[in-house]
Amino acid sequence: MKKKNLLQRAIIIAVVTLLGIYIVIGPRRKPRLSDFTWSGIKTTLASNIRLGLDLKGGSHLVMRVRTDEFLKKLTEGNALAIQTAARDAGYPPKDVKVEATSGNYRMILEAVDPSKFGEIEEAVKKKVDLTDWTSSTSGNTNTWTLTPTAQRALAEQATEQAKRIIESRLDAVGVAEPLVQRHGALSSHQILVQMPGIQDPERVKDLLKATSRLDLVHVVSPASPAPVQTYATKEEAEASLGGTVPNNRKTLEYAERTEPTTAGQPAAVTDKGKQWVVVEWPAVVDGSELRNASATQAQGGASDYQIAFSFKPTGAEKFGAWTGANINQYMGVVLNDEVKSIAYIKSQIFDQGEISGRFTKESADDLALTLRSGALPAPIEYQEERTVGPSLGADSIRAGVRASVFGLLFVVVFMLFYYRGSGVNAVVALLLNMILMLAALIVFGATLTLPGIAGMILTIGMAVDSNVLIFERIREELLTGKTIPSAVEQGFQRAIVTIIDTHVTTIISSLFLFVFGTGPLRGFAVTLVLGLVINLFSAVYVSRTIFMWQLSRKRRLESLSI
Repeated sequence: MKKKNLLQRAIIIAVVTLLGIYIVIGPRRKPRLSDFTWSGIKTTLASNIRLGLDLKGGSHLVMRVRTDEFLKKLTEGNALAIQTAARDAGYPPKDVKVEATSGNYRMILEAVDPSKFGEIEEAVKKKVDLTDWTSSTSGNTNTWTLTPTAQRALAEQATEQAKRIIESRLDAVGVAEPLVQRHGALSSHQILVQMPGIQDPERVKDLLKATSRLDLVHVVSPASPAPVQTYATKEEAEASLGGTVPNNRKTLEYAERTEPTTAGQPAAVTDKGKQWVVVEWPAVVDGSELRNASATQAQGGASDYQIAFSFKPTGAEKFGAWTGANINQYMGVVLNDEVKSIAYIKSQIFDQGEISGRFTKESADDLALTLRSGALPAPIEYQEERTVGPSLGADSIRAGVRASVFGLLFVVVFMLFYYRGSGVNAVVALLLNMILMLAALIVFGATLTLPGIAGMILTIGMAVDSNVLIFERIREELLTGKTIPSAVEQGFQRAIVTIIDTHVTTIISSLFLFVFGTGPLRGFAVTLVLGLVINLFSAVYVSRTIFMWQLSRKRRLESLSI
């Protein structure tokens, strides 16, 4: 029975060891003989282990989401919706004002007839979601105020949305193994971005902060074939509206300077100097309705690119209904509050369009990427930036490996000197611990950082400590006169409780480091937890199996080298 149990243990250890070795040095494809040469193993090892920013080099960014801008834009949008709802219900307000400062977001409606406030509120509730707003009436004004609780919740929602968009943009641009996580206190609305191995950090920074908001709008102008109405200055455009721009109009710069053509067809570019146009607001369709966007080469220009886009079904339905009702009217493609191109509606259009504007291939690809990932809910600003060179990372790896190797060697020498033959158990357990720890990092996709290497070195000490507890306990049992098999059995049984206690308490501390810590601390915690869990297998199960094998070789063992 004992031999059968020993055989089962040996098979388990052999399978786990071979599997761990293959995970560490084996390729993630059909293996070739060249993969198991020294150079092949080094190449495979480098591709299997994910290195963090401090080891691989790259960019470290801390950015803050301007949630105050998000709440201001939300307030302005709701104010326009309130005005529209009241007007459509037959109670056009005298004025609608917005107060949007940090911590204070209010919409103030001034009614022509204060006795109609009840009807106005009912009309507004049917079309505008004001769940997070408190309403109050004074004189001839009705005020909606965003509650502090709602401000915090909406700001947190905007930060999480920005984090998701940043993640999708990094994935789309091909940044390998980026780290994107919240940074600092929740109220700071900061996001930490680490991009190991990035070669062009400035381009990625521009992509991350780009808002890239797309709107399709109705340009206020006489219908085609009359030319589109443009203005030489912004003041002239505002003067055409009586000097005051109402909430349902905007004056925008006409950036493309193209001759308007049929909607959906490319326009011939002609530089007409700086111009301005008046557009209706809100937009007919905005970027949230986009299904896809891609860069395509413009007709007649080998180096000119444009962005072709298509809508989701709901956007296509709205766009189709509007174009069908506005034949020969002018439509503007607005990107980040600039009119990029203007076309007239020749026939009903449903699900696609394009943005022309003399884009280079790179700028067109970047713009299409940001449109696909969605507009950021609020602007972001960079608060911290660090660049780590790959040579510094290589030095860190060499220093970490050197420290690990020297530490391992000194421990091996001490264990063999102090515990003699039994020290071999500790050496085998240590080597297996290191192999399985690297395998676990690869399996879980964890990133190895410089603090992570420190965690591995600390695990070496913890692994030795487990063996020391077991060996000293066996010595104590031998000194009481027990037989060698009984001393080994009692030594493991009585030491295991202490080993589990120390490991569990350290794992709990490491979990707190992982949950509440930032990048470097989390890397340390991950390697330490994995090392401790594996150590329970290597220092206890494997070491005991070796003792069982030694005891099985002779019926009566006279002495034990310990």
